[in-house]
Amino acid sequence: MPPLARRNLFHDKIRLAVTLTGITFAVLLVVVELGLFLGFSTTTSSLIDRSRADLWIASRNVAYIEQGSPFSERKLYQVRATPGVASAEKYIARFASWKRHEGGHESVQVVGFNVGEFPQQASGGRAGESGQVMGGPWNITAGTVADLNAPEAVLVDDLYWKKLGITHVGEVFELNGYRARVVGTTHGIRSFTTAPYVFTTFKNAQNFTLLREDQTVFILVRAAPGADMKELQRDLESRVRGVDVLTTSQFSNMTRSYWMFTTGAGVAVLLAALLGLVVGIVVVTQTIYATTMDHLREYGTLKAIGAPNSYVYRVILQQAAMSAVMGYALGISVSLFIVHGSEQGGVAILLPWPMAALIFALTLLMCGIAAAVSINKVTQLDPAMVFRN
Repeated sequence: MPPLARRNLFHDKIRLAVTLTGITFAVLLVVVELGLFLGFSTTTSSLIDRSRADLWIASRNVAYIEQGSPFSERKLYQVRATPGVASAEKYIARFASWKRHEGGHESVQVVGFNVGEFPQQASGGRAGESGQVMGGPWNITAGTVADLNAPEAVLVDDLYWKKLGITHVGEVFELNGYRARVVGTTHGIRSFTTAPYVFTTFKNAQNFTLLREDQTVFILVRAAPGADMKELQRDLESRVRGVDVLTTSQFSNMTRSYWMFTTGAGVAVLLAALLGLVVGIVVVTQTIYATTMDHLREYGTLKAIGAPNSYVYRVILQQAAMSAVMGYALGISVSLFIVHGSEQGGVAILLPWPMAALIFALTLLMCGIAAAVSINKVTQLDPAMVFRN
């Protein structure tokens, strides 16, 4: 391919800068908005997805995890007596009021689970997950899950320490009128509702959320090896009355769908990403079209000396492709800094490689649309124009 496309592209540096700015802005906006959508979607169901449970038992018609209603914990024994159930534990996810030392209050979501004889070495990550309890925290950076067996003990993610007024491990606060002592911390466990998760034992959670001693909010079930999940789900539905039995994936999808689409939050983010793409298409189309108009006589000369239309088309398409690659490289570089910065905030912007590849394809498509508009103009070009004044 002759370097005509490159010469046309770099001939006008200002116009090239405008084109690349438009593409970079479009890429950046799409990355941020799609990354926010993915981050929000992941955050809304993180407790469910990381619960290590196969089935969730909740009160009737619970649309998402924050809506859980208390029911009698006696149902736990019916669940455990069901063939195919390897283990079942009570679980609480419920809002409460956290009192700061200076007197202010913050809403938190208390997460209570059965700590049991949790191994000390399992305090970080998901290693040895099959032997870990259901519903517990992950990414623990200080303390261990076993430390929650101490009276009034809680674990709080370090992203929310400033929000809750925590300065060090060992501090004591008031949670719905009960003492709560911070014995450790996690990192990166975000809450979509902005109410931080406070992990503790099931018994403490009953006190912190003002539940009666005979109540639970959920029951988490782990199926026995080789058990048929659909059959187990049907058996539990027939044995345990007045509850819904949901697989982890079902409950996760329900929670995500509620927060992302029923509330409109996800739709707004997706529309903003679409807007970024449209802005990019308009800017790039205008600049590539203007570049084509500036070189109409050159294209006419090429056609007059016998160059086929396909050659002229390839020149325009190559210009668009070069613009796409350069603009994408600039946009994704800036985006990586923003994504990295979001790791320390309450809102996560995620950029997995499949999404980066998708955005590159969208960038090529955007520039291809811009090139198509220019090609349509060149198609109608009369080669005889080069001989006219």
